[in-house]
Amino acid sequence: MLSNRQQYCLQGIGIRQWRKREAVSAAAATERSASLVLADDEIEAINRFIGESGDRSGFSDEDLLHVESDHEKRGLSSIPAAALDSWDGLIAAIQACHACELAANCTQKVAGVGDRQAALLIVGEGPGHDEDIQGEPFVGRSGQLLNRMLAAIGIDREQVYITNIVKCRPPNNRDPRPEEARQCRAYLEAQIKQIAPRVILSVGRVSAHNLLGSSEPVGQLIKQTHKLPGTEIPVKVTYHPAYLLRNPSAKAIAWQDLKLLHRMLQ
Repeated sequence: MLSNRQQYCLQGIGIRQWRKREAVSAAAATERSASLVLADDEIEAINRFIGESGDRSGFSDEDLLHVESDHEKRGLSSIPAAALDSWDGLIAAIQACHACELAANCTQKVAGVGDRQAALLIVGEGPGHDEDIQGEPFVGRSGQLLNRMLAAIGIDREQVYITNIVKCRPPNNRDPRPEEARQCRAYLEAQIKQIAPRVILSVGRVSAHNLLGSSEPVGQLIKQTHKLPGTEIPVKVTYHPAYLLRNPSAKAIAWQDLKLLHRMLQ
């Protein structure tokens, strides 16, 4: 029998306890058996949530067989706030997440990188090929341009925190779907809460639309001032570095954005 604490930990990573095997028919048990085996990352996440010692006392083999991954069925409200109240819990939850199909197709989760007390939080759209391989956001050509953009206003990459709307690479680098972004929203909100940035730099249409709840073109959003809904945190919108690589003429606008960002950070 699971303790209350263990049941809470399981709930925190989206796993729901089933009835005892005796309560279901043998046929039903056979039919469901393939879906009852926990993945290694889910078991590891359970251990991390239980405590620093990783003590699994009270978790019998039968208990572990009688849980069902509920990631695909759950929404954001099913992630307990307490599970995301620390960086360790937040990263463990991201690594254990299978809430949408992106998790099944990515090489690894890309939670974010940088100073966890940064004044500037940069939010992109999702990991690309290089990010998926290396496990760090903005490391390809777009990342190199982003680094140069920051350096132009006297900011090192190590001084900021960088993350994305979604933490898994969308297939073929397509835009994240709205339902995929919704599943990742709790993780992004937890990161914002933990970092408490002075300013958020939103790069690209997908980032801006999800952060601001807007559908206006990026070209219009760049011209406006914004605050993250429900907070007083200023949000500066600019073009995604990938867009600037394809459209070098837009770099003049991005430079004006960077100068304004620099003033916002003072």
